[in-house]
Amino acid sequence: MKKHLLILLTLVAFSSVYAQDQNSAIVLELFTSQGCSSCPPADALLDDIREQYENDNVYVLSYHVDYWNRLGWRDPFSTEAYSDYQRDYAVKFRSRSIYTPQLVVNGSEHFTGSNQYKADDALRRYAKAPTTNNISISDVNQKGNTVSFSYTTKGDEFSTVTLALVVAERITKVSRGENRNRTLKNTNIVANRVVKNEETGEVSIAIPDWVGDTDQLAVIAYTQDSGLRTTGAVRIEI
Repeated sequence: MKKHLLILLTLVAFSSVYAQDQNSAIVLELFTSQGCSSCPPADALLDDIREQYENDNVYVLSYHVDYWNRLGWRDPFSTEAYSDYQRDYAVKFRSRSIYTPQLVVNGSEHFTGSNQYKADDALRRYAKAPTTNNISISDVNQKGNTVSFSYTTKGDEFSTVTLALVVAERITKVSRGENRNRTLKNTNIVANRVVKNEETGEVSIAIPDWVGDTDQLAVIAYTQDSGLRTTGAVRIEI
């Protein structure tokens, strides 16, 4: 009896490890801007997805681009680096131009970020796709305007790991530009990011000045292969 119980426990343990290694991970990257009049519906959809899949392996990020800033409202969360990252996807998808709101799913496909039908369809399809990389984050420490931690990745098809510092949400009253007099909600705003190509290492991420003491912070880490396809993801609260 003891022997059978030992075998059963061994099988259960092995199954749990295997299941953990094969978890799906869906990373939704929304390229958006507070200066874009068609972006608020996409921002709202991303927030809905975050709430609906809060306990699942679905990771949403808002990348605020800077090329709308010239039209009267400077998006306080925007950087040129995120516009450049979007251009990397344009090369991958053989697009002649970049646009907002653009939703990229697992680095594998893109569509207008407010299209709920396509978003729901993508969530169903990618929920069945196993990951090939595991990521762990440890020794997280916030000191002053810096968050530092260690990371480790395991698995195949690894090219880079993105370590993104995100702010859970912000409400902004826009006074100028295309969204003049509107109150906007943005979700999981990427405040800063570091991209590494080493399997393990230590990272320090600077916290921008616009992040306040009451903001809820987290780190979302995701691996990508050489074609920018997502191969694994993890999130840790700070």
